[in-house]
Amino acid sequence: MTGEGERRRHGGRPGRGDRRSRGGRRGPARDLARTTAFDVLRAVDERDAYANLLLPHLIRERRLSARDAGLATELAYGTLRGMGTYDAIIAACSDRPPERLDPPLLDALRIGAHQLLRTRVPAHAAVGTTVDLVRLRLGAGPSRYANAVLRKIATRSLAEWLPIVAPDPEEDAVGNLAVSHSHPRWIVSALKDALHAAGPSPDAGKEIAALLEADNERPKVTLVARPGRATAEELIAAGAEPAAYSPYAAYLPDGDPAGIAAVAEGRAAVQDEASQMVALALTRVPVEGGDARWLDMCAGPGGKAALLDGLARERGARLIAADAQYHRARLVWNATREAKVITADGTAPAWRPAAFDRVMLDAPCTGLGALRRRPEARWRRDPASLPELTSLQRRLLRSALEAVRPGGVVAYVTCSPHIAETRVVVEDVLKDAAGDAGHEVLDARAFLPEVDDLGPGPYAQFWPHRHGTDAMFLALLRRGASAG
Repeated sequence: MTGEGERRRHGGRPGRGDRRSRGGRRGPARDLARTTAFDVLRAVDERDAYANLLLPHLIRERRLSARDAGLATELAYGTLRGMGTYDAIIAACSDRPPERLDPPLLDALRIGAHQLLRTRVPAHAAVGTTVDLVRLRLGAGPSRYANAVLRKIATRSLAEWLPIVAPDPEEDAVGNLAVSHSHPRWIVSALKDALHAAGPSPDAGKEIAALLEADNERPKVTLVARPGRATAEELIAAGAEPAAYSPYAAYLPDGDPAGIAAVAEGRAAVQDEASQMVALALTRVPVEGGDARWLDMCAGPGGKAALLDGLARERGARLIAADAQYHRARLVWNATREAKVITADGTAPAWRPAAFDRVMLDAPCTGLGALRRRPEARWRRDPASLPELTSLQRRLLRSALEAVRPGGVVAYVTCSPHIAETRVVVEDVLKDAAGDAGHEVLDARAFLPEVDDLGPGPYAQFWPHRHGTDAMFLALLRRGASAG
């Protein structure tokens, strides 16, 4: 890897190995799709960037054509999703383990492996373009190394590589799933446990494999028509397709959501359908007495708040949307229309007790239910973070139950199916409630009649492989009359 360190110190600028990119011929500097995907992977690694935020920005900034934008998206997201599998295969084809390779070289090899193993790019083109990319960014020595590794990878298909690099499923079923479906081992175990808790399956092995595979599929774009500002029918007339569950949703089969007028004007937005449905479920629970004061306690970035805001206005109610971080509260303010938006920590609330009729608590969580949308999240999360997160979730749920009046309703929501973040949090908070508070756990499924297969109750659990949505968890709690 001669010259590799020098290349990195100079920010990856073209050197002698890049002369052909300066002439009139098409060279690696003009391969905008692959260089953009590479830059996204480097940003994810170096500064914890979010691919779903950075990639659209780079596509616009670099003015990629529709074709190049599509390829860059496939390479960036596909590589991030498949990274665990690709690293195992790279290890089998390299003279050193992936963790000892220079990170930029490893990212380029991952992009090359993705092209070879999961796209229709011809093998010679996948190898050649990746080698060009390495030569452009890292130099001639690393490009020769990349060429040797990628040529070995190209000798077998993905189906042929997996039995070689994945553990024997009879001896280590979790390890086999982790490598075959590119998930950290601890996440495979957590999802397997969550599936079991959500109800027995006739073939648990096939179901966990189906869930992991669904995490690796590119999700459909789901739109939400904000009540009072747009309708699903308007979105469908603009080219979207009818949705399965939410009366405010529509699916966009292809194209840029901003090309739809309602989205460009802020009257509609992109929002997962399960996210819409858990908000709707909260509004469907009957409450006796007043129903004028609603709270979204951890509202940023504002998707659920915008939907609740529209529904509240239709009923003559008023939503207060709060978030502990100012920049997230600003996003909520941009998304909503008439909600009062404040910066406030839900664990040290700025409102008086028993002030609200309905409370939405979309708690901070590991995000294991949205891995298909945030492909890098699976590699960032660490089980060591769970105790701190679940402690925060408990404090927030206690605060939510204090914020709602007796007879009012709290929706506890996580975009994670992890048992420790879902039912365990709810059950622990109810168990620890001072005295006999009389809080009631409602059967959340009763308020989602459009959706089947949500589990045994009383909680509702959405799944990517069952519902085509994020793995969203919902518990509905009615505050007891004797509480407080």
